Amino acid sequence: MKFNRELGATRHLIGLIDDDESVRKSTALLIESFGFRVATYESAESFLNSGYPGDVSCLIVDVRMPGMNGLDLQNHLAAAGSRVPIIFITAHEDKKIRRRAMEAGAVAFLSKPFSDEDLLQTIRSALDTDKGAT
Repeated sequence: MKFNRELGATRHLIGLIDDDESVRKSTALLIESFGFRVATYESAESFLNSGYPGDVSCLIVDVRMPGMNGLDLQNHLAAAGSRVPIIFITAHEDKKIRRRAMEAGAVAFLSKPFSDEDLLQTIRSALDTDKGAT
């Protein structure tokens, strides 16, 4: 499927955090095909230790990871005052975890495998949410 690159999309940096290397690589390529820049991390800790750039427009975070999981990262970022929009992805659907993530401010919660269209629409929604942040 081919997408038109959004005018100015390349200014947006999308952070992708997933412990599965194949998911990181394929999802990063997909995000880049939409016209966005992407930075990948194999864990929440590697993201936090990277001194992640302040210009991250949104995060796409796997829920289940060794060490700090996605919900823990969401809580950590909120406690630090970060308002970066978060999109959760998971191969293990759990209604309780979904509810907790959304109640804590997640933009979306996608089940793997997700469609290209769903991911693009969700990123656009996250970026619109980010524009509304003050």
